[in-house]
Amino acid sequence: MCSKPATPPSSKILGIRVDALTLPLAVEIIAGWIEARTSHYVCVTPAHAIMDYRRDPDLMRIANQSGLTTPDGMSLVWLLRRRGHPQVKRVYGPDLLLTACETGLNLGWRHFFYGGAPGVAEKLAAELQTCFPGLRVAGTHTPPFRPLTPQEDADVTGIIQTAKPDIVWVGLSSPKQERWMAAHVDRLQVPALIGVGAAFDFISGTKPQAPRWIQHLGMEWLFRLASEPRRLWRRYAEYPYFGWLIAKQMWATRDQQAFRDEAQNGDNR
Repeated sequence: MCSKPATPPSSKILGIRVDALTLPLAVEIIAGWIEARTSHYVCVTPAHAIMDYRRDPDLMRIANQSGLTTPDGMSLVWLLRRRGHPQVKRVYGPDLLLTACETGLNLGWRHFFYGGAPGVAEKLAAELQTCFPGLRVAGTHTPPFRPLTPQEDADVTGIIQTAKPDIVWVGLSSPKQERWMAAHVDRLQVPALIGVGAAFDFISGTKPQAPRWIQHLGMEWLFRLASEPRRLWRRYAEYPYFGWLIAKQMWATRDQQAFRDEAQNGDNR
C-alpha cells in the first residue's frame, strides 16, 4: 500500500506554478490519489503552454489549481534547477503514460483514453496492451473536433463514469485538454485526469517522435516544427519571447534580492 506523498516543491514561472518533479515522484503521487480515491488533474506543461496560461487568466487559474503541473520541457527543467531544485527531471507526457501503465499493472489500474484523431485512441490502447500484457483498458472515446453539445458532453461523462477508470488519459492538445479536465474533474470523480496531448500520436506510431538525444538537448520543439510546420509554427514562434520574459523575470528577481541584502546589511550596522 502506498500513502499519499507530501506536496512537491514548486516554483512560479511567469506566474504559473510548476512542480519540481521527477518521473518516479509524479507516478508515486498519482498512485496516492488512486489509493485515496481523491480526484485531481495533471497539466503536463512545456514552455509554449506557459505562454498560453500567461495570456489567459482562466488558464492560469486552471494550471495553478492542478494536482500537478509538470515540467515537460528542458527549458523549464533548467529554470527549476537554477531556482534551487537540483533534483528535478523532465516529466514528459509519453514517458508518464508508459511508466504509469507499467506501474499500474500489478495494482490493477484501469485506464481510459479520451481524445486523438479518429482511431488513434483505439490504436494507442492496442499498442499499450502489446507492450504491457494484462493492461486493463476501461475504454476509449474520440470526441469530434468541434465543441460538444450539452447532451454529447453528458453522454461522454456517463460513458467514463460507467467505465470506472483510475486514470483518464486526455489527448486533446493544449489548452483544450486543460479546460476539459478542469471542467470535468469533479463530475467524473476519477482519481487522475492527465493531459498528455501528442503522446497519443507518438506511442500509437501515428506521428514521429523526436530522438532522445534531441530531447535531451532541449531541441524537441525544432524537430516537431520540422515535422508539422503549418500546424506548429505559431506555437514555437513565441519561444524567443518566452526567453526574453524569463530573462526579465530573473533580472527583476536578482534586483529584489540585492535590495533585500542591502536593507539587511543596513539594519545590521
